Amino acid sequence: METIYIPHLLTKLERKEVIDFDEFIPDLETLTPVRGRLQVAHQGNYLEVKAKAETIVTLTCHRCLKQYNHRLKLRSSEIIWLEEKNLQPDASSGEYEVDLEDLVENLPPTGSFSPSDWVYQQMCLELPHKHLCDTECPGIDINDDDDAAAETESSETLSDSRWASLAALKRKLP
Repeated sequence: METIYIPHLLTKLERKEVIDFDEFIPDLETLTPVRGRLQVAHQGNYLEVKAKAETIVTLTCHRCLKQYNHRLKLRSSEIIWLEEKNLQPDASSGEYEVDLEDLVENLPPTGSFSPSDWVYQQMCLELPHKHLCDTECPGIDINDDDDAAAETESSETLSDSRWASLAALKRKLP
């Protein structure tokens, strides 16, 4: 997707641009290209950005560590304010003072908007917090054979004596 020069939106019909896309987005590891539609409308002092997109990503289950495919769907809209920001660092510390009302997205009115970067950010926000291959995922299968446990226990004591106290406590438990 090509970068949109914001003042050019003012010359377009209805002051908006609609982009249909079907491509891989850099730094977003997906199995299929990201397919969707993005609309950027210039509303005077802000841009209204809307998108619908989907792709398939490969995730690793947090319980059993198996990889699985997940369909990632995006339905998002955002308002990006058009204003010049002059952030002046504090001369003594090099830090920026940011007011609470300044914690919104903004771009300079004569700048440009990167649809690819915006879709990438929105897709990253849509990734699930917990990666679970199934709601009933049992987790990693731990073998409870007594022989295997005794063999592991003896190899642990030989390789690292720091586990001796834990092994003694483990033997006391029923």
